[in-house]
Amino acid sequence: MAAVYKALSQPDSKVPKSEGDKATRQRVLILSSRGVTFRQRHLLNDIHFLLPHSRKEAKLDTKTKLYQLNELAELYNCNNVLFFEARKGKDLYAWMSKPPNGPTVKFHVQNMHTTDELHFTGNCLKGSRPILSFDATFESAPHLQVIKELLAQTFGVPKGARKSKPFVDHVMGFTVADGKVWVRCYQINETADNKAQALPEGDVPEAEAPKRGETSIGLVEIGPRFVLTPIVILEGSFGGPVIFENKEFVSPNAIRADLIKSKAGRFNRRAEAETQSRVKRGAFGLTTHGGTKAERDPLDNRELFA
Repeated sequence: MAAVYKALSQPDSKVPKSEGDKATRQRVLILSSRGVTFRQRHLLNDIHFLLPHSRKEAKLDTKTKLYQLNELAELYNCNNVLFFEARKGKDLYAWMSKPPNGPTVKFHVQNMHTTDELHFTGNCLKGSRPILSFDATFESAPHLQVIKELLAQTFGVPKGARKSKPFVDHVMGFTVADGKVWVRCYQINETADNKAQALPEGDVPEAEAPKRGETSIGLVEIGPRFVLTPIVILEGSFGGPVIFENKEFVSPNAIRADLIKSKAGRFNRRAEAETQSRVKRGAFGLTTHGGTKAERDPLDNRELFA
């Protein structure tokens, strides 16, 4: 019987695949740079868990020669690259590219929450395929359409992908708000109603009466959750001319530098006010507290009780 089952299940695989099936093959290369924190590393592991058609690679040593990722993707036969770049142990940037011809989108990752941190009750089968849900705002601008296409090809698990299961039990939602892409993951929760539930008595319309054996479908968040702020879109793969730039984006490093300058400005203002006070007191013949020992008044406490 095993031989018969094997013989019956083989013919479909012997049929040559069409060109459309070859075009839908997607493999994602996921890797990060050195210097990532434990939360960023756990976020990368959660994304790798949700994408069965992805390949996780070791950390990349360089942060300037990103064009090497094109050769790495060709080596592992991947046509999508998701690269996480860590800066100063605080900031995380995500590069999403379509090698070898592009385009490439650079995001700033904020509000990261891993699955272990959230402790949600939802769960999904490992290797299952997700349903991608995009907000209608993605169709409002050309750069958002490019981002939508890259997200669909990166996070969309094609049918029959490697290590994927023939199940669809979770949803990945992408929503645009305040110029940022908010990513959430939900489990498709099916709850069967009580089959033994009695129909209500009285004059109740048959259409409004609950039916036995109905199944209610809901969504339960499972994580992870994070926010992507688009920075630039490059025409090529990790290079090429800039076709979109977010003018409203402010680097977190620049924000920290402004905070340090503001604190330094407060100190400079206090020092300048103290200097002006010393000059005014000297103009009126009063003793300044910051003067040298030769400039002090003979009746000063520091001279009397020295």
